[in-house]
Amino acid sequence: MADVAEAVKRNNIQSPKPNAPQLIDNHGRVVSYVRLSVTDRCNLRCVYCMPEQMKFMPQEELLSFDELFRLMKILSSMGISKVRITGGEPFMRDGLTDFLWQLKTLENIEEINITTNGVLTKKHIPELKRIGIASVNLSLDTLDRERFKHVTRRDELVAVMDTFYALLRHNIAVKINAVVTDGFNTDDIVPLADLTKSYPVSVRFIEEMPFNGVGADRQVLTWNYKKILSALFAAYPTMKKLDDEPFSTSMNYTIDGHYGSVGVIAAYSRTFCGTCNRIRLTPKGKLHTCLYSNEGLDLKHLLRQGATDDEIERDIRQTVSSRYKDGFDAEANRFGHLPVSESMSTIGG
Repeated sequence: MADVAEAVKRNNIQSPKPNAPQLIDNHGRVVSYVRLSVTDRCNLRCVYCMPEQMKFMPQEELLSFDELFRLMKILSSMGISKVRITGGEPFMRDGLTDFLWQLKTLENIEEINITTNGVLTKKHIPELKRIGIASVNLSLDTLDRERFKHVTRRDELVAVMDTFYALLRHNIAVKINAVVTDGFNTDDIVPLADLTKSYPVSVRFIEEMPFNGVGADRQVLTWNYKKILSALFAAYPTMKKLDDEPFSTSMNYTIDGHYGSVGVIAAYSRTFCGTCNRIRLTPKGKLHTCLYSNEGLDLKHLLRQGATDDEIERDIRQTVSSRYKDGFDAEANRFGHLPVSESMSTIGG
C-alpha cells in the first residue's frame, strides 16, 4: 500500500472539516456521490462508447493519484460519502489498488464502488475484497461471443465471464450494465435477464446515449426504456416493480423464482434527473455537474497553480450552486451550442 501519510504531507492536504455544510445545488439537491474517472484508456472499443481509432490523453494530462487523493480529501470534507471509480477502464491504470487503499483512509467515505469491463479485473478481486469494495458494476452487453466481438471490437468475453464468476465466489455484489444498442444486442435482453434466475445479481439495461466519440446525430432513440421494459414484460409477464433506493438511476423489478433483479436505466430519456446526487470528475481534472454539459470546473488547473484547499472548495461550491436543472437543460446550454460528440471514456462511464 502506498504511503498515505507521505502523500498527505507532499500535497499539504488539510484535515476534513467536521462541521462543513453539505454540498447542495441551486435546486436544493444534496450532492453526496462522485463518479471518479481515473483514465480515458480502455482495452475495448465498444461501438456506443468510442471509435475504433481513439486518441488518448498524454499521461501528463491526467491527474496523478496524489492529486486525485487530495481532491477526494476535500470532497469528503464537503459531504461526499460515496465514490465510484470509472474510466475508460480503471484497471488499465497502474497503481489503482494502492489508490483504493488510500481512499479507505478517508473517514467520511462510506462506500467505494467500481465500474469495469472485467477484462483485467479477475486477478485484483481478492484485494478488492480485502479493501472492502461495496460493489462492482460489470459492463456486459451480450453473452454471445460473436456478438461480443461485434459490439466491443475485441474477443474478450471469456475473460469477462471469468471475472463475473470470481466476483460471485468472493461475495462481492455485482451489477451488470448492458447498453441496449439497436442492430447489435437487442436479442440479448432476455438471455442477460435470465442470469438473475441462477445468480444473485442485478442486470440493468441502459438506454444508448450519444457519447460514442464520433458525433452521431440521433434524433430518435429506437430502444428507449419503454421498449426495453416491453421486451422484458413479454418474456416475464409476472415481473413486479421493486421499491427503488433513494437516488436510484434504475427502475428495478423482480422476476418470480429468480435470485436477482432486473432494471432499466433511462439514461437518454433522463427520467431520474430530478433526484440526481452525483457529480463527475474526469481523468483530465474537469468537474462536471451533469453528464450532458460540456462545461466544467478545471480542478487540475487549480491544483497545479497552487490553489489552497479552501480556494478549491470555494470554487466547487460555486460550480455546484449554478447547476443545470436536468440533462435536457444542460444539453440545450452546451458551450458553443455544440452537439454531443465526445467519447464516454473522456467523461467517465
